[in-house]
Amino acid sequence: MTVFAAALDPRTTLARPDLAEQALEGLVPAAAYRPVTPMQCVVAVTSIRTEAEPTAEQTDQLVFGEGFDVLERRDDQVWGRARRDGVVGWVDIATLSETVTPPTHRICTLISPVYPAATAADSVASLPLNALVTTGASDHGRVEVPGVGWVAVRHLAALDRFDADPGEAAERFVGTPFMPGGRTALGTNCSGLVQQALYACGLGGPRFRDGQSDLGQSVEAAALRRGDLVVWADHSGVMVDAERIVHATRHHGGVTVEALTEADGRERAAGSDAPVFRRVTL
Repeated sequence: MTVFAAALDPRTTLARPDLAEQALEGLVPAAAYRPVTPMQCVVAVTSIRTEAEPTAEQTDQLVFGEGFDVLERRDDQVWGRARRDGVVGWVDIATLSETVTPPTHRICTLISPVYPAATAADSVASLPLNALVTTGASDHGRVEVPGVGWVAVRHLAALDRFDADPGEAAERFVGTPFMPGGRTALGTNCSGLVQQALYACGLGGPRFRDGQSDLGQSVEAAALRRGDLVVWADHSGVMVDAERIVHATRHHGGVTVEALTEADGRERAAGSDAPVFRRVTL
């Protein structure tokens, strides 16, 4: 038990010394085990934080429609695990609902405005790329998302329809501000950008760089092409061609395209080893 428990990643394992999810009983030591309560994100985006405090570090985000398995509630915060990427942390309960509605579509554009009616001229909110929605009536080129509003038909993709190019998906984010733990057009970090590009293409998207470095097949630098992943010890991005990378970086303050040699030189100067190059299969 001890050897197996040590191999589990605390970032994605819903367990503490005092409490763990029921499914881990016999696998990790804890004082108590409880079943999780499935909940669903009902706002455009909300933070997953390391502690039950609004000012705590944001390690990830939930976007609309994603599931969150809750194990503990503490005042207005709940502790659990994001169902889509497995990240464990604290979320504001006001952004979640115990009514879980299976999605029928995902948002396939960077930002989809939400309108109060099919014919309304002004939007009242927006949904981010890869948000999961359930659709209702359609009218005037828009589709109703019950309880939310109306979005453009062209901004929706069936759950079995995806982009074909991670490079193109990542390039949509150019100009997006850098945000620790972010993964939307409001702000993203490097691994969040890579994750969203992979999701857009129907591929598994680990939230952290070490998981991204194990994806697909290894590629030599001389064979790099559009859509390949580049992962350093503390950074990651997506190739837009054989020589340039799109990535979210503190250095530039957001998502930008630059020569791989420039990005690599900066990472090496900061103490990183050589990056790994991975080609994912579509």
